[in-house]
Amino acid sequence: MKREFKLDFLGRDLVVETGQLAKQTNGSVLVRYGDTVVLSVCVMGNTPVSQDFFPLQVLYQEKLYSVGKIPGGFIKREGRPTDAATLAARLIDRPIRPMFDENLRNEIQVVNTVLSVDQDNSPEMAAMFGTSLALGISDIPFDGPVAGVMVGMDENGEFIINPTAEQSEKSPLSLTVAGTKDAICMVEAGSKEISEKQMLEALMFAHENIKTLCDFEEKIIAEIGKEKVVLEPAVIDPEVEASVREFATDDMLKAIQIKEKLEKYAKIEEVKKTTIEHFSALYEGTEDYDKKMRDVEKTVHLIEGNEVRRLIIEKHIRPDGRKMDEIRPLFADIDILPRTHGSGLFSRGETQVLATTTLGPLSDHQVLDGLGIEDEKRFMLHYNFPAFSVGEVGRYGSPGRREIGHGALGERALLQVIPSEEEFPYTIRVVSEVLESNGSSSQATICSGCLSLMAAGVPIKAPVAGIAMGLISNGKKYTILTDIQGLEDHMGDMDFKVAGTREGITALQMDIKIKGVTKAILKEALEEAKKARMKILDVMEEKIAEPRKELSKYAPKVVTFTIDPEKIKDVIGKGGEMITKIILEASNVKTVNDKDAVKVDLEDDGRVIIYHTSQEIIDKTRKMIEDVIKEVETGKVYTGKVTKVEDFGCFVELWPGCEGLVHVSQLDYKRVEKPSDMFRVGDEILVKSQGYDNKGRLNLSRKEALPKPQKNEEKKENE
Repeated sequence: MKREFKLDFLGRDLVVETGQLAKQTNGSVLVRYGDTVVLSVCVMGNTPVSQDFFPLQVLYQEKLYSVGKIPGGFIKREGRPTDAATLAARLIDRPIRPMFDENLRNEIQVVNTVLSVDQDNSPEMAAMFGTSLALGISDIPFDGPVAGVMVGMDENGEFIINPTAEQSEKSPLSLTVAGTKDAICMVEAGSKEISEKQMLEALMFAHENIKTLCDFEEKIIAEIGKEKVVLEPAVIDPEVEASVREFATDDMLKAIQIKEKLEKYAKIEEVKKTTIEHFSALYEGTEDYDKKMRDVEKTVHLIEGNEVRRLIIEKHIRPDGRKMDEIRPLFADIDILPRTHGSGLFSRGETQVLATTTLGPLSDHQVLDGLGIEDEKRFMLHYNFPAFSVGEVGRYGSPGRREIGHGALGERALLQVIPSEEEFPYTIRVVSEVLESNGSSSQATICSGCLSLMAAGVPIKAPVAGIAMGLISNGKKYTILTDIQGLEDHMGDMDFKVAGTREGITALQMDIKIKGVTKAILKEALEEAKKARMKILDVMEEKIAEPRKELSKYAPKVVTFTIDPEKIKDVIGKGGEMITKIILEASNVKTVNDKDAVKVDLEDDGRVIIYHTSQEIIDKTRKMIEDVIKEVETGKVYTGKVTKVEDFGCFVELWPGCEGLVHVSQLDYKRVEKPSDMFRVGDEILVKSQGYDNKGRLNLSRKEALPKPQKNEEKKENE
């Protein structure tokens, strides 16, 4: 039976419908937020899978019919998810994952299908709300509800919940926050150097409004929610656990405190292997051998995590011996690669990233085929994480969710300082190659990417650096860690990444494994992150303090000028004939796709942007374009070239793209019977403009450009 629930959320209707669509799922809701409509469903497999991790899959399916578009390409149907869809799925996955019982091993799929999009009402936020509610009313064990909001800022510094498209465009803050009624559990932000104080206020403002949404969910769940499936708790045999702890704890403690990463991990694995072999021999032949060995494996894994956390909270000892607020050794360098337009290398301990910057014409922008308003972008950051960076063999192919997510974070952090198209008319691509990783490669990407931009001469507003903060909590006490490494990230409770300039924050991302963090934790993490960021910027600025004034000799030079927008069609010519001719002649190439061909971008507002490594070719191209749009002055004498000879006269080109007719009667003062007797194609002649006729054709006269003969001479010539 169809049920409908409605909430007036800050002046906009949030409507939930259930009981009519997708009834064979465990839970299904249709969420209407303004004219945005999202169907959120969840399904759970019947039997547990034999994996040691929780098999949750969250999908966010963009349907282009939702914005009245037909997909591009040959097939004309939605294919692999766009980067935006992948990021939306991650945005939903991150806050809900900690809300499931750790014993749950049944496969769970959450599918959000975007059916209609109103650009003023976020489909991502509707999908996050729908996901939590679908799980909440289902029989799947889920300790929600969870909800999310977006936060913007107006010109007066006032915060706005779920800003419209117009408000978002003007806002210096783009913040997404998810949480429960009690705490914040996920943060994603980009901002124009917002201060730590403002960011904390925005987070708390978001949480107050999240509480309203969670209350609405709880009301619906109380009315129509199903009884939850009861899971059988996975209890470890206390005798087995005690024996394993006695056998392995001391060796595990020594292994954890080895400073070098690969040696540490190898020793940890050796302790686990030795422990499992010892107890396998001890329990061999017993009735419940398989159950005992599962308990042995679980316990030895628990020992690793417990000892890491105990050392930090009780002893204030980190696995590599650092202080809680100490950053690993830093290193920065530039110009590693001679032929790239810019390159930068950044290392933090055993994390090392090489970044390159490439500059191209605006026509090289990325085309976006998605649900958003933007259909192109000129700044891109691509992140690559090869398996060799952690000393392993692995899959190589198209980027996965992790690569897309880390790349988007780095792109968001640096985008805030990228110059406008008017200031710097280039498409900019930064590529991050992770060469070594022991935690926080995404923040090292931001640092190396910034170095490469400055080395390339991109006039960024200020240098940007990033740092990853961590949290270890036992429920009563907590410890904030600066610059977390891989083991601390894996065993810790929070990954809190902060990037920014000396003036403020440009990007923020928080993921947690517990069910929320408090204002006090967020405040301390932001303060410690700022201190670390300043130290990193010191090291970066010792290598390069500001962007270079000159571009690489291998980067395309650029000239920008403006013409009458009505003349753009003349420069392009019929079927692109004129612009093709200009490119081929100016560059002295055979095809416009030749690597040495000049690049010309013609904008609708009349801007002409020319790119080439040779200034001479740029100047030649500009002269040819200016010739095409040059106006012919009536009554002025020009030197032209004969392009065609007909019985009725000659066609004469004054300059490329400007051609007129000299009628036979205007060729000379004397009578001309056959123009071909006087002129050949290629001859240069003087002509005088007679203006354009009513059909837009240019009329020229050679006769009027010549000295007028004396009357007797004229009479004699005509006899």
